[in-house]
Amino acid sequence: MKLVSFDHRNRYTWGVLEGTSSVFDLGAVSPYPDLRASLTACNIEEFAAWRSAATCLNTGDVQLLPPIPQPGKILCVGLNYADHMAEMARPATSRPPIFTRFADTLIGDGEGILAPWCNATLDYEGELAVVIGTGGRHIAVEDALDHVLGYSVFNDASVRDYQRHSSQFTPGKNFPKTGAFGPHIITADEIGVRLENLAIRTRLNGAVVQQSTLGNMIFSVAEIISYCSEWTTLSPGDVIATGTPGGVGSAHQPPLWIHPGDVVQVEIESIGHLTNPVVEEPHPAADIKPPRPADSAEQPQQMKERRDL
Repeated sequence: MKLVSFDHRNRYTWGVLEGTSSVFDLGAVSPYPDLRASLTACNIEEFAAWRSAATCLNTGDVQLLPPIPQPGKILCVGLNYADHMAEMARPATSRPPIFTRFADTLIGDGEGILAPWCNATLDYEGELAVVIGTGGRHIAVEDALDHVLGYSVFNDASVRDYQRHSSQFTPGKNFPKTGAFGPHIITADEIGVRLENLAIRTRLNGAVVQQSTLGNMIFSVAEIISYCSEWTTLSPGDVIATGTPGGVGSAHQPPLWIHPGDVVQVEIESIGHLTNPVVEEPHPAADIKPPRPADSAEQPQQMKERRDL
């Protein structure tokens, strides 16, 4: 089952995507206004009954939203591929490095990634997204995958200068409309193959810039879920972005930043294909000059030694 959230004639709803052209509007026939609410209140086995009563819409008549438009939590893993860790010259860690995103940074498939007017160091990060179906605390590694609703595709686009302002990564990871997520959630039972065998690729204007397999993750999906559940309660609809492979733009010489007019595509085999153009953020006022990017010569020594997640 492929689950989606979408806008149909200015009505936000959710449903099931079938094939490439049909979406069934479960939000119109279920008692729950959005996908997150339905996951919290009921079992997805009930979705089949709603689907039989739902209107079938053409995908050309809807605008896809992030599959979970307002997750309670968006947890992101840094440095989870060995090649990315190496290109950033960062040491291995015994626990997954975790940072957070805000729900209002999310965009859906086809929507524009907003290149901020105040900074030009916008970078791509193709990732696997995990969506929690059954919540809990202190989840054992061997039980963790039973808590997964399904999987999706994520682009954790990051403003690197702001990421390096301090030892905390929050500013660089939370610019408006930089977290691309979608186009759908494919439920775990539909994958049919082992996750570690699936290829992940990021393309910039058609050229492959990142390529790996999910088996190259240092911390597995089960280990990430188990660790996060030690210190927070995971809830239905929570999203975990599991980290990006090597090849990020900031590791190129010169850096390969993304700019308005570019198109970024992230594809994960058997899971989905996420496409987003890059668009320019409107300037708040014509007479305000944007702050220039931080000069590394002016940064404290400890800031010079920071590396990207």
